[in-house]
Amino acid sequence: MELEMERKKMGGRAESEEDKWVHDSSVDHKGRVPLRASTGVWKASSFIITIEFSERLSYFGLAANLISYLTKVIHQDLKTAAKNVNYWAGVTTSMPLLGGFLADAYTGRFTMVLFASLVYLMGLSLLTMSQFIPSLKPFNNGRSHHQPRKIHEVVFFLALYLISVGTGGHKPCLESFGADQFDDDHLEERKKKMSYFNWWNFALCCGLVLGVTVIAYVQDNVSWGVASLILTFTMATTIIIFFMGKPCYRYRIPEGSPLTPMLQVLVAAIRKRNLPAPSNPAVLYEVPKSKSQGRLLCHTSRLRFLDKAAIIEDKESISIEQNPWRLATVTMVEETKLILNMIPIWLTSLTFGICMAQGSTFFIKQATTMNLRIADNFKLPPASIYSLGAVGMIISVTTCEKIIVPMLRKATGNERGFNILQRIGIGMIFSIAAMSVAALVEMKRLRAAEKETIGGKTGPVSLSVFWLAPQSIILGMADGFTLVGLQEYFYDQVPDSMRSLGISFYLSVIGGGNFLSSFLITLVDHVTEKLGRSWFVEDVNRCRLDNFYWLLAAMSGLNLCVYVILAMKYTYKKVQRRVIVADCNKGDGVELMP
Repeated sequence: MELEMERKKMGGRAESEEDKWVHDSSVDHKGRVPLRASTGVWKASSFIITIEFSERLSYFGLAANLISYLTKVIHQDLKTAAKNVNYWAGVTTSMPLLGGFLADAYTGRFTMVLFASLVYLMGLSLLTMSQFIPSLKPFNNGRSHHQPRKIHEVVFFLALYLISVGTGGHKPCLESFGADQFDDDHLEERKKKMSYFNWWNFALCCGLVLGVTVIAYVQDNVSWGVASLILTFTMATTIIIFFMGKPCYRYRIPEGSPLTPMLQVLVAAIRKRNLPAPSNPAVLYEVPKSKSQGRLLCHTSRLRFLDKAAIIEDKESISIEQNPWRLATVTMVEETKLILNMIPIWLTSLTFGICMAQGSTFFIKQATTMNLRIADNFKLPPASIYSLGAVGMIISVTTCEKIIVPMLRKATGNERGFNILQRIGIGMIFSIAAMSVAALVEMKRLRAAEKETIGGKTGPVSLSVFWLAPQSIILGMADGFTLVGLQEYFYDQVPDSMRSLGISFYLSVIGGGNFLSSFLITLVDHVTEKLGRSWFVEDVNRCRLDNFYWLLAAMSGLNLCVYVILAMKYTYKKVQRRVIVADCNKGDGVELMP
């Protein structure tokens, strides 16, 4: 009896000693196995969240009022200005795919974030100089009615696209680098990581709100130069803070192109296409856990054609080291399945991205025609209506984090409360409600505009801009569920070696939604014009945005039905610890197999 108790004590001490170190393939700033007590978790992620706040403050401070600068300062016509805004937004949302790939394959996330932040700072500095250096200012002697200098236009657009390049390395890597600070194999840290995505979006929303209110107000009522100076100083300060956190971070060593193993699996499976699919996954090839540098995945029964890549044809003459294009491991096969299983989820998320795009386009355009005065001497900048979406997101994220998830954890025993795809689906329901409310409010605004028409001309209507608050807040609440869920989904459900690229996939939902929104507007405009009257005309008071919002609500409803079917059949990523190969049952997210 005493001997047994002594063994348990020794085992407990050994386990406690093992728990001091983080064995998740990460290293500390000196390349050693990280010490759990002094690295990672909130002490590290707080530095990372700080610089995200600064980046979002800068981005939304510029993006929300960019079209105003192009039309009022550079004197571009509305069509040209809109095209330039779309080009810039398109490049900015596309660059993260390149930045995420380079970080995962070659540079690592910390190096890419630091480099991208410095490029971002260069862009902001150049933007500031274009407002203060006399030879780079838009006008000579302050005569704003003249055409702006060409040198100013060149410097201004160069600064904008430097910011796009900085965003391309910043956005996909910073969020995933922050999530890397939590060990998935450790129960307490895994729970904290679920909260991390919520607080990440809280910081994002704070930056957004200040960007479209305070910074937009300074741009409109003080000067663009002062606003740019504030953004430059804030970014420089947070870069220093980010670098100061270097000793606290946990780093992932890049493993080369994450796309190569997937291509190897496809080639190996095609080569063995004539072999029968094995009924027992135990016969498939996998490296021993002791020889693996990363986490191993367990076998799933979906896409069984790819399993043929792991069939051992000749045990004596072939191994993964000798010919990876002929024999793949179970983990490589499962990683390929993960990516292929993501495609339908990504596609069904695009409709949500289209709804999101309305918040930064038509909602703001509607606001310009409404009563913006909230005091005798103060008018709200139209772009500030976008901040109400952030308020809705903060409400939903905080409510979810502090009330809903703790209650569901107690009720279901699920550490997440609800699984990732359920969270995304809840947000999609909110987006349907947002588009429906937007349609009803637009009908009211059009009736007000019709009553106030004088001599066939319509101007700003007396209806308060705060009538747009419900649709903006509900859409923001949808973001708090769906966007946070998508971030967690594309981080957790991709292979460990491509998590920066995974965040790029999430960002591509937003970018793809913007492009599809433009395409849908063009298509609807063409069809409705042929039917007699276009829904989109120059005068927003004569548009039929209410019909467009009803169309989006209907599309979102049909899309939700397809999404629910896909979510019910989805098989989540399963990580194994001590077993070599195991069949996995359906779970709620990343699961550690005992």
